[in-house]
Amino acid sequence: MDIGTIEPTVESDRSGKRPSSSLSGGGSAGNGSSGRGDGDDRSEDDVATEVAPSKVRVFTWFLLLVVLMTFGGLSAAYIMTATNGAIEWRPFALPIQVWISTVIILVSSAVYHRAKVALDTYDRLRAKRWLIATTALGAAFISSQMLAWVELSRRGLYFEGNPYAGFFYILTGLHALHVLGGIIALGSVVIGSWNEIDSERQWDRVRSLGEVVGWYWHFMGGVWLVLFLLLGFWQ
Repeated sequence: MDIGTIEPTVESDRSGKRPSSSLSGGGSAGNGSSGRGDGDDRSEDDVATEVAPSKVRVFTWFLLLVVLMTFGGLSAAYIMTATNGAIEWRPFALPIQVWISTVIILVSSAVYHRAKVALDTYDRLRAKRWLIATTALGAAFISSQMLAWVELSRRGLYFEGNPYAGFFYILTGLHALHVLGGIIALGSVVIGSWNEIDSERQWDRVRSLGEVVGWYWHFMGGVWLVLFLLLGFWQ
């Protein structure tokens, strides 16, 4: 091996290292320039790879702001209505499915954190398993919410005639819709990590996507906790 040259090796899926991608400490002449001169040697694809995640992050922050304003406005309306003491306001005990939903979404947030750690350590197989588990928990959360609505319907509690029931359906339904959007976004991360990733550029794209989806997923978990406290303890 020539001095100053690093020979790339094939990394395993569980190596915990970045995928090798033309790593070289020097050019054929040993001057370390790789034949590109002393200027910026990044290709247009490399620059685009750096710019795209930034745009995704900005879009995600904007989306989270919109979601925060939406649920913030609805929560404020809920609190005002609850404190007015209207005779039509008739709270009820939350179905057991709502408690189950709370446990599920908390567990899903912890599981997604494990998936993100696996992505950060370039462990494709483990990341794929944790991501699939998070997706399954998200589906279980929505299923639990649907069962809660069925239970309320069985009790004869509908949207009309009781503002508390109306807020319950609106808040939980809107949240479930946003979780469904998170599941779709999560699916893109699963697809990105499904096939073997053999370049640093591909890893960076998957990791960046996993990061912003994680922001959204944890945020929706926090929103649910606020809704759970409002509906269950601010009646």
